[in-house]
Amino acid sequence: MLLTTVCLWGLNFSASKYLITHGVSPLAYAAPRYVTAAVIFGALTLVLERSLRMGRRDLAVLAGSGVVLCLNQLGFIYALHFTTASTVALMFGTLPIFTVMIATVTGVERATPQFLLAGLVSVAGVALVVAGAGGSLSANLKGDALALLAVATWAAYSVAVAPLMTRHSPLRISTYVLTLAALLLTLLGSHQLATEHYPGSWRIWATFAFAVVGPLVITNVLWFTAIDIVGPSHASLFANLQFFVAAVLAVILLSETIAPLQILGGATIGAAILLNRVQRAPAPQPAE
Repeated sequence: MLLTTVCLWGLNFSASKYLITHGVSPLAYAAPRYVTAAVIFGALTLVLERSLRMGRRDLAVLAGSGVVLCLNQLGFIYALHFTTASTVALMFGTLPIFTVMIATVTGVERATPQFLLAGLVSVAGVALVVAGAGGSLSANLKGDALALLAVATWAAYSVAVAPLMTRHSPLRISTYVLTLAALLLTLLGSHQLATEHYPGSWRIWATFAFAVVGPLVITNVLWFTAIDIVGPSHASLFANLQFFVAAVLAVILLSETIAPLQILGGATIGAAILLNRVQRAPAPQPAE
């Protein structure tokens, strides 16, 4: 289950990049994807739990999480628009570092010398990934900055919803958060949605269906089932592999190239993850 989850998350980078480079505008892809996922999660929650009730004190956290998730998707989809899927995937390798950083700032965790060293190593890895990217410098800088925005907002989302996991199921939390994010993405993408002419190719629609069902729905079920069996610490070791798997899949499926500096940068980010020995389980669905 863990390996399947990691592969599905990794494929999301290539699937999303494929769609926005084959005739689908970024928000005309992201908005329908999240609307569809929100409907699926709502239906699953009603069938399995018979209720969508949520405490009032949790609604504010859910609302804030929905806004953060919307920002996450804006960063993710436009990062893919400006740079390669493999580059974005390697940048997402910094997620454990960002998660601990935000948890430290918010008082959830305490910074240790080991974490500070891991953070510096991670920054060096990001610099190598950025330096190794080819193509237009301005486009790369936009893509890299937006990728870091996506990473930071996903880490913030992970920290924000963690306390809710003790009181509510991932299905119920995802229903609320995805619904608000879907509404915001639809509002922001109204112009693209109104002018979009979706390609008629079956490959486009098959990829879209996968992007909804695979990375957003199936992984949610598999991830939390696996955590219940093997524990979050063991599961997090697999989760840290997803971004390197994503980079490799992008090279294979999209014929992208990774420069030697980017490979070194990815390895450096991986070293930072091992150095910090993050013991936190990621949020229910990646990024993205």
